[in-house]
Amino acid sequence: MTAPFRICFVCTGNICRSPMAESVFRARLTEAGLNGLVEVDSAGTGGWHEGDGADPRTVAVLRAGGYEHAHIARQFQASWFDRLDLVIALDSGHLRELRRLAPTARDAAKVQLLRAYGTGAARGPMADNASDPVPAPASDPGSSDALDVPDPYYGGFEGFEECLEMVETASEGLLAAVHAALPARAIVTARVPDHDHDHRHAAQEPQQPQEKESA
Repeated sequence: MTAPFRICFVCTGNICRSPMAESVFRARLTEAGLNGLVEVDSAGTGGWHEGDGADPRTVAVLRAGGYEHAHIARQFQASWFDRLDLVIALDSGHLRELRRLAPTARDAAKVQLLRAYGTGAARGPMADNASDPVPAPASDPGSSDALDVPDPYYGGFEGFEECLEMVETASEGLLAAVHAALPARAIVTARVPDHDHDHRHAAQEPQQPQEKESA
C-alpha cells in the first residue's frame, strides 16, 4: 500500500493562518477524492499557543465559509521533516526559519510558500519533477514578502476574511501540484473538481486561545 503524501502548513503560533490553510486544503482534498491519499496538519514556528484552539476570528471565517474545523495548536519540530513530503510556509519569514531548521538540504527543499502556487495553476514548484516528492522550485521567493499571507492577528475581522481568500486561491494551485506528484496508480479514481462550496459542513467551535503572540 502506498504511504500517504504528508503536508504540514506552518505559521507563527498555529492559531490563525496555518489552521485556516489546513481546513481549506483538507476540504479541497475531499472534493478531489484525494483525502485518503494525502494527510494534512498544521503547526507554528513558536510554542506560545501550544494546546490552545484556533483564534475565534479564524473559527468564525471558516464557519462562514462552510469549512469543518477542529484544532489544537502545536509547535513544529525538526524531527518531523523525515516523515513529511511538503512543508507549506504562510509567509517568507516562516519559510526562512523552517529552512534553517531543516536537518538536510533535501528537507529544506520541502519547504515552500503557499502563495507560490498561485491561482489554480496546473504547474507549481512540484509539477516539474512529479516522481520526486521533494519540491524543486525554479526560484527561491524567500527574500521577498510579495507572496506572504499577511498576519491578521493584530487587525480586525476583515483581515481574516482577506487571509481566507488568499488561502483559498493558492490552495487551487497547490492541489494541482500535489495531484501531479502522486503516483499514477494511486489517483486513477481521483479528480480535480470544479469547486462547489455548498456541500461543506458547518465548522466546530474550538476552545478560545490566550491572546499572547502573533499567529
